[in-house]
Amino acid sequence: MTVSLPAPTDQDIDAAQQRIAGFVNRTPLVPLTLRDCPAGIYLKLENLQPFGSFKIRAATNALRALPRAETARGIVTASAGNFAQGLAAAAGQLGVPCTVIVPDTAAVSKIGALRGLGAQIEQVPFEAWWHVLSTRQVPGHHGHFVHPVAEREVIAGNATIGVEILEDLPDVDAVLLPVGGGGLAAGIGSLIKARRPQTHIIAAETEAAGQMGAALAAGGPVDVEYQKTFIDGAGGTSVLAEMWPLLRDVIDQAVSSSIAEVIDAVRRLATEQSLIAEGAGATPVAAALAGRGHRKGRKTVCVVSGGNLDPQILAAILERRPLPSSN
Repeated sequence: MTVSLPAPTDQDIDAAQQRIAGFVNRTPLVPLTLRDCPAGIYLKLENLQPFGSFKIRAATNALRALPRAETARGIVTASAGNFAQGLAAAAGQLGVPCTVIVPDTAAVSKIGALRGLGAQIEQVPFEAWWHVLSTRQVPGHHGHFVHPVAEREVIAGNATIGVEILEDLPDVDAVLLPVGGGGLAAGIGSLIKARRPQTHIIAAETEAAGQMGAALAAGGPVDVEYQKTFIDGAGGTSVLAEMWPLLRDVIDQAVSSSIAEVIDAVRRLATEQSLIAEGAGATPVAAALAGRGHRKGRKTVCVVSGGNLDPQILAAILERRPLPSSN
């Protein structure tokens, strides 16, 4: 039987803030200033974190919460890249070996960064990678498995983003964020719903993977078609069963953008606001620019979750060329 995860408590989040202090940036919240964009849209710039992603928060908190006896044989995770980079960096600081199971959809730049951090890489087909996420079973590996999403300390680490959003914009009306495994939405959503329940939490998805919208419509996780795109940090074949109760309680709606809209958001953020956002990080902006999840007169925060975009893909987007394979 699948056991659902509880929402992080204030004590969990306070402990997370203490563990990550000195290793993680308090990222800025800035207005979106693209030409002709709607007023009232703000960007939470997690792409400015060390290693380019919000996941440094969760990874650092999760590893530093473990007793040393649990990490004596090393740690193992399954990640498309961003969580693994944070975990590998934290592991390196503590002298703990780190192995990463990576899907064949992961960006070349992220895999290269992982190797540079000293992680051991095992690349598998996406379906096999998703099986590891769903079952926590990693044949042939005996280290402590750190789930990139469904861990109490991971969710608490992500919740620290919600703390900062409310400190900087106490009257926020909506938060748009990408959904992959759901750890970001669970962390930010549970914190904000506890402290400002009228704020809407909105999953920003794409036409290539809409597992959250499908789950909300069906009343539970259902399998959806997953199309491989450059948006490797979001999407999946279904909502993880152990995450569903928490996500159901904090996500008010899901909105979907086309791949072309996300590409346009990446281009405009780079050329008009000098910000590099990876596909998942630009998905909330694409939705807000199209009027999905943002309404006139409201204050909406788009969580730019990461900036680890393969340089070749970024160049193609800027030059309006067909995108090369990310692998």
